[in-house]
Amino acid sequence: MTKPKIADNRPAAVTLVKGEEYHWCACGHSQNQPFCDGSHKDTEYQPITFTAEKDGKAYLCQCKRSSNPPFCDGSHKAITEEELDAEQGLEAVWYKMAELNELQAGEVRSVQAGSKTVALTYFNGEYGALDNACPHQGGPLSEGSIECEGKDCWLRCPWHGWDFHPLSGRSPGGFEDGVDTYPVEVRDDGIYVQVKERRERTRTVSDLMVETMVNWGVTHVFGMVGHSNLGLADAMREQEEAGRITFIGIRHEGAAAFACSGFAKLSGKPAACLTIAGPGATNLLTGLWDAKVDRAPVLALTGQVNTQVFGPGAFQEIDLAAAFQVVSRFSQTVLPGSRHAELMTLALKHAVVERDVAHLIFPDEVQVIPAEENEQVSSPDGRLAVSDISPSESAVKNAVHRITGSRRPAIIVGYGARDSMSEVIALAERLNAPVLTTFKAKGQIADSHPLAAGVLGRSGTPIASWCMNEADLLIVFGASFSNHTGITPKKTIIQVDFDRMALGKFHAVDVPVWGEIGVTARRLFSEIPADLSFVEQRVDLKERWKLWREEKHRRAMRESSIGINSATIFAALSQVCPDNAVIAVDVGNNTYSFGRYFECANQSILMSGYLGSIGFGFPAAMGAWAATQVFDAHENRPVISISGDGGFGQYLAEFTTAVKYGMNITHILLNNSELGKISKEQRAGNWKVWQTSLHNPAFADFASNCGGLGIRIETSEQLETVLRKAITHEGPALVEIIADPELI
Repeated sequence: MTKPKIADNRPAAVTLVKGEEYHWCACGHSQNQPFCDGSHKDTEYQPITFTAEKDGKAYLCQCKRSSNPPFCDGSHKAITEEELDAEQGLEAVWYKMAELNELQAGEVRSVQAGSKTVALTYFNGEYGALDNACPHQGGPLSEGSIECEGKDCWLRCPWHGWDFHPLSGRSPGGFEDGVDTYPVEVRDDGIYVQVKERRERTRTVSDLMVETMVNWGVTHVFGMVGHSNLGLADAMREQEEAGRITFIGIRHEGAAAFACSGFAKLSGKPAACLTIAGPGATNLLTGLWDAKVDRAPVLALTGQVNTQVFGPGAFQEIDLAAAFQVVSRFSQTVLPGSRHAELMTLALKHAVVERDVAHLIFPDEVQVIPAEENEQVSSPDGRLAVSDISPSESAVKNAVHRITGSRRPAIIVGYGARDSMSEVIALAERLNAPVLTTFKAKGQIADSHPLAAGVLGRSGTPIASWCMNEADLLIVFGASFSNHTGITPKKTIIQVDFDRMALGKFHAVDVPVWGEIGVTARRLFSEIPADLSFVEQRVDLKERWKLWREEKHRRAMRESSIGINSATIFAALSQVCPDNAVIAVDVGNNTYSFGRYFECANQSILMSGYLGSIGFGFPAAMGAWAATQVFDAHENRPVISISGDGGFGQYLAEFTTAVKYGMNITHILLNNSELGKISKEQRAGNWKVWQTSLHNPAFADFASNCGGLGIRIETSEQLETVLRKAITHEGPALVEIIADPELI
């Protein structure tokens, strides 16, 4: 390289003033060598700042042999460049960059020499190799052009018009901000460029933090690599090549956040999303809010501009700490002096323990700071306690008193009870109590179970509503009492939750019980007197299911020239859907119909619960697919997503992501060419239907063009055959069903 070194590594004699601060640097940029103003950022030459301890002459040197750098005893001669390279762990490597006579006169092009991007030039019959990044703003010189004015010819930076000699890299007018150059050789078989590469990769603070992240069990990162997260991304590359993590590159950062949410909702474990600064980071917010309000642990990692330009409003700089303050339980900026591994541990502990969003901001230059030799990675060892919270004796006694005084109890389970259903069902069987679920908890008990009553609320069945109305006691496990579910406050209520803030959140309940749900259900089971009997409700439930299935059949018989009715669509899906499938549902009329008509066996259902965000379905299915690869690989669980045309249109480009990574996802798309739920609400409110129609592509053809399986269904006779074909297809499949927006 031609960048000047101070006196070729010879000691420089200088006079120092006691107490004065100096920045010594070998950059060669300063007019007052060997001193520098300390403001520049240079990966090869970092200023060394020191305060003079006494007046008088001293020797400063780049030799690296002194025990007290930058001071030197001044006794040695110049160190050769080869010796200096060896001490710094560098070696010279030649790469073939072009064939002979391949470049035209005056041409400049970008070539890759190992890890270096080089602007290769051909000018006046000679070849030049310049660092591709302009030293001012990093502009790509290979995208510039060689322009001549009179006898002077210069390579002009395409970003801000600064000139450099196309062979030497020097700047016009004697300025010292030239660009680095590399040795070039013309050999018999082509043009070669020499660059210097480190024999061993420097371990950075990003490596420490990513290794800590992996130790905490993070197996997947969804995101987009960009200019302000490259150091962090390279640390992830190292871990992926070691087989410890999987990176999935998405097309839109919003999909990355939804994928993390879907991963966490299925597995209970956090995944991470990676973005650049500015718009990449803000694109995460909707998906992160979905995770937050549904209590799903997620780790967000965002790049940021250099700390040097914080504040004035640099390109893509926004106040990420403020932007993420409300959505994240933990949000911190990673600084040079941070305890880096500990910071990652704190982030993940907040995500896991609080079931919430944690966020770390990585300024660009901090990502590549070399890790200190004594810095160690962290792990969850000794950082997490057992979460089996036992309820208090008084709460259990009060709850048992209410239960023994009832004759017709009913149990309502929410999403929070998903990991404790065996204990809850055992209690239900002891009490002869029907089990109603919230919409988010659909599938946590099979609809074929004799005590299952289906979904309660707007997306539910008349069976569940009837059971709640007939009950004399409601025992509620892990439900949030949202208005969508409609749990009546007029009944006696025992509410059990692991979150104290959830107890009596919207109105007072008769017996609030703070405890882990499985532990509490077992305690209640053991405390109920053995000789106590309750009304047998299985017969009533069987009759109610019979009436509801007859009604569903009548609705399925409705014919339309516009499209297929929802009862028919979900009756077919109920028949062909594997019992162990994961189903991610979107938002809209398709979701309400799924809640009413689809009968669950042992499927896991994912949805955007409290946020109710359109577009959730397909990205969440990508996250769920990733989770099955880690936690359910032996089961080979099918993953299905369901949406309307409005929802799928939000992130339809992610179908190419599914194809790229071979995700075995079947997407069922109900295409009615409108935002049907909004049209329905406009009619119900006596508004005119306005701006809800959609202009759609041929979605099945789109899926095929992306490299997946795409099939369009227009008649009900095709449903079961096509759905089976799509579900058993290896890889992404999309079934486009032409649906009637009125027959839901």
